[in-house]
Amino acid sequence: MTRLSININKLATIRNARGGNIPDIINAAKKCQLYGADGITIHPRPDQRHITRQDAYDLKDVITTEYNIEGYPSSDFISMVIDILPDQVTLVPDSEDVITSNNGWDTLKNRSLLEEVISEFKKYNIRTSVFVNPEVKMIEGARLCNSDRIELYTEAYSTAYRKNKGEAILPYIEAAKKAKECDLKVNAGHDLNMQNLSYFVKEIENIAEVSIGHALISDAIYLGLENTIQMYKRLL
Repeated sequence: MTRLSININKLATIRNARGGNIPDIINAAKKCQLYGADGITIHPRPDQRHITRQDAYDLKDVITTEYNIEGYPSSDFISMVIDILPDQVTLVPDSEDVITSNNGWDTLKNRSLLEEVISEFKKYNIRTSVFVNPEVKMIEGARLCNSDRIELYTEAYSTAYRKNKGEAILPYIEAAKKAKECDLKVNAGHDLNMQNLSYFVKEIENIAEVSIGHALISDAIYLGLENTIQMYKRLL
């Protein structure tokens, strides 16, 4: 079964909007795991507008499933990751001012950078995943960088799903096939939700993990966190 990693950034956004410690991010991570999450994802950004560096450190001791830290491989990010030693790092090409991840790596143009960073993380047995668009050449580039996995950027699929889901999924099927040929496991994330998730994982057999935050936390407002996590798990 495809594993569900829950991105808890949005919970930190709510906390930071008011100050204080409500909702409690540590308790939220514990509850997500108790309710069935296979992992916890965070994406600390330089402006700390949601998950903070302190959160990243504090979560280390409470995540008993899988800890995935996303981010751009700046020197500060690399140092933090090596301190924390998460199970997985997902490298994204985000600039500091983006609201959310909005593009995959050009793994050919950035091969030297990615190869160097991935090599450093491998010294500490940290699994690496590279965030890419569903393009064959970028997946081949991820292999050249010695990544362990790719994460397919699924916004294009999610946007086109309601118009023609068959067409929307095709680039991702081809991308997953190429990843398998390259001996890369496949993660996926961005705008996956209750409406489009099941079709995605049924059509692509080798999705190891999906990372879902915004939609899942939004659904939990109406449906409750435990119930929502179980509903997503059933879709997988």
